[in-house]
Amino acid sequence: MIFDMGVSIITQGKAERANKEIMKSDESVWIDVALLRVGHYIELDVGWMAHPFPTSSFKISSQKQVDVIRGLGKPQVRYVPSKSDVLPDANESEGSTKIAANAAADLASQDAAAREREQRQLRASMLAAQERSLIVCERRFAESVRLYRKTMDAVQSNPKQATQPCVEMVTTYVNEMLDNGEASIRLLSEAAGDKSSMHPVNVTIIALLLGKAMGMSRSELMDLGMAAYLHDIGKVKLPDRVRWLEDNFSSAEYRLYQEHVAQGITIGRAMDLNPPVLLAMLHHHEMADGSGFPSRLRGDALGGSGRILALVNRYDNLCNPSRPGAALTPHEALSLIFAQFKARFDASALSAFIRMMGVYPPGSVVQLIDDRYGIVVSVNSSRPLRPRVILYEPGVPKHEALILDLEKAPHLGIRRSLKPANLPPAALDYLAPRQRIAYFFEQAIEPEKPGPAA
Repeated sequence: MIFDMGVSIITQGKAERANKEIMKSDESVWIDVALLRVGHYIELDVGWMAHPFPTSSFKISSQKQVDVIRGLGKPQVRYVPSKSDVLPDANESEGSTKIAANAAADLASQDAAAREREQRQLRASMLAAQERSLIVCERRFAESVRLYRKTMDAVQSNPKQATQPCVEMVTTYVNEMLDNGEASIRLLSEAAGDKSSMHPVNVTIIALLLGKAMGMSRSELMDLGMAAYLHDIGKVKLPDRVRWLEDNFSSAEYRLYQEHVAQGITIGRAMDLNPPVLLAMLHHHEMADGSGFPSRLRGDALGGSGRILALVNRYDNLCNPSRPGAALTPHEALSLIFAQFKARFDASALSAFIRMMGVYPPGSVVQLIDDRYGIVVSVNSSRPLRPRVILYEPGVPKHEALILDLEKAPHLGIRRSLKPANLPPAALDYLAPRQRIAYFFEQAIEPEKPGPAA
C-alpha cells in the first residue's frame, strides 16, 4: 500500500512536470481569483503538495474547485485563454487590463530608473575624465614653469648644463603633438604661475601647435620649441623694472628693454643652441613691416620660426601684460591683431593662427544664441568655430559643470564675445574668468562608458 502510494505520487509529479513543460508554449495571463469561473484553464504557481488537485494545470470543472482555489490564499492565478471554454467577461477584462497596466507602469518606472542611473554614471564619468585631463595639463604646465625658473638660475653659472632638460621637455611636447593625433588648446587656472614664467610656456605651447598646423617637420618644430621656450632668457640680465614693456617707458628704458634680445643670443650661444634656434630668438621682436627690433627686418628677411614666434609672443603679451588691468580678452587680442596690426605679421602665419585659435580662443567669455553665458576652455584646431565651453548653469554647482562641446550641439552657437565685467555678477562668480591666461595642450579624451545599471 505504501509502495503503491509512492508510485502514485511519483507518477503524479512526473505528469505535473510534463504538463508544465507543455504549458510553457501557451501564453498565460494573470487573473484575480475572484473572477474565476467554471471553464477557465488555470496554472497554479505553487508546489503540488500545497493544493489538493492531481496536477497544477487543469480546467476548472466545478464551482467547488473555484472555492478551493480561492481558499489557497493567492490573490491571482494564471489562466490560459486559448485552453479555456469561456471568454473573459467585462469584469475579468477590466481586471486583466488593470493588471497589464500596472505591469507596464512598473516596467516603465524600472526603465526610467535605469536610464537615470546610467545618466548619472555617464555624467560622473565625464566629470572625472575632464577633471583628470585638467589636472594633468596643469601639472605639466607647472613642471615647465619650474624648469624655466631653474634654467634662468642655471644659465648664469653653468649655461651648458641648463640645455639638456629644455631639450628633453620640448622633445616630449613635439613627439606628443605629432604622434598622438589631434591636440586641443586647453585653458588652465590662474594658479599656474607668474608672468615671467608663464609667458615662455604659453608661447612654447601655442607656437608648437601653430608650427604643426603649418606643416613644419619634427626637426623644425624642435628648433621652434627651443626658441619659444628661451626667447626671453636674456631678460635675466636686465633690471626688474625694464623686463616687461610699458607704454610709459622713457627712450633710455626702451633701449635697455631691447637689449634682452642680444643678451639672449649671448646666453644661447653659451648653451650651444642650434643656429636656427638662435635665429628665431633674434627675430622674435622683428615685424614684417620693418617696425620691429633690433634690426628692423622686413618680410622675407625673417625666418619661418621667427615669424611664428613674433606673432605668438605679441598675442600672449596682449592677453597677459605686466599690469593685469590692461589685459585684453583672447577674443579682443586676436581681433586687435587682425584689425590693426595685420601688416606687422607674416600673412600665412596670421591666417594659420586665426584658423587654429578660432574666432573665440580659450579664455574668451561668450554669450550663446540662447542667451546663456559661458567661457571657452578648449579649441580643437581642426574645428575652431565649434569650441568647447563651460556654461553658467545656476542649478548646477560650478565644480560639477560639464564642458559642452559645440561640435556636438549643432543647434547652438556663439552670438558674441563679452568683457568679463559685462557679465551678471552671478555668472561672473560662476565662470571665474582668468585675469592671466595660461594654455596647455591635451589629446581628445573619451569618457569611460558606464557599466550596466544595477
